[in-house]
Amino acid sequence: MPYWCKDCRSYFSVRTGTTIVRSNVPLRKWAIAIYLVTTSLKSVSSMKLHRDIGVSQKTAWFILHRLREAWAKESSSGPFDGPVEMDETYVGGKERNKHASEKLHAGRGAVGKTAVVGAKDRASNRVNAKVVRSTDKAILHEFVADNAAPDATVFTDDARAYQGLPYKHESVKHSVSEYVKGMAHTNGVESFWATLKRAHKGTFHKLSPKHLNRYVQEFAGKHNFRNSDTIQQMRSLVAGLVGRNLLYRDLVADNGLDSAARA
Repeated sequence: MPYWCKDCRSYFSVRTGTTIVRSNVPLRKWAIAIYLVTTSLKSVSSMKLHRDIGVSQKTAWFILHRLREAWAKESSSGPFDGPVEMDETYVGGKERNKHASEKLHAGRGAVGKTAVVGAKDRASNRVNAKVVRSTDKAILHEFVADNAAPDATVFTDDARAYQGLPYKHESVKHSVSEYVKGMAHTNGVESFWATLKRAHKGTFHKLSPKHLNRYVQEFAGKHNFRNSDTIQQMRSLVAGLVGRNLLYRDLVADNGLDSAARA
């Protein structure tokens, strides 16, 4: 705490008022972690980070989640002017790959997976996405209302939950292998899903429902700043640390979602 504020009559440092205010990790290691994460398209696992900067795996995992808190702040934006692509995906392991004791025996596809819904603005190329408890009509309509301006054109697939949207709405019929119809398609937001899932399979291998939303925010934030140069991406992430706080006890606290931890 090397600096003194005459107004509030207290000491402060560059950490004050940020997510890392109580961190004992040196700032140099934080800077390296920020560089590695922002320049890695498929992110960095806690196992790799702990080797690269010389901290424990537990500390590296906590560092990464505090950075994801910053992205949650930086990635969010108001309703898009459009055209806006809307789509949903499911994250989790396939039933056929699970151990017999973990199989749900309840079908295929989305069974046992966590739903994520996303919107991509074609004009700005920005993405908003979040984990949702289901993909029913009420939830998807609410998400569209939060992310599309009233006069925006909305493009979706032919899922029944999107029917009745109070927007200029066009859809493509994925159910009959139709993926582009004039200007109507969801290829942009599906490309974002592809990046997220490559990271799931190639970097993290397992993303628990409990923490999944932070990973989604990381990739949305990185997508939204990907056209900036590296130093600007790092500055944007550091700016997102201001006004955020994430204690370890809050990170590991029960939030009602499965942590996917081994019994």
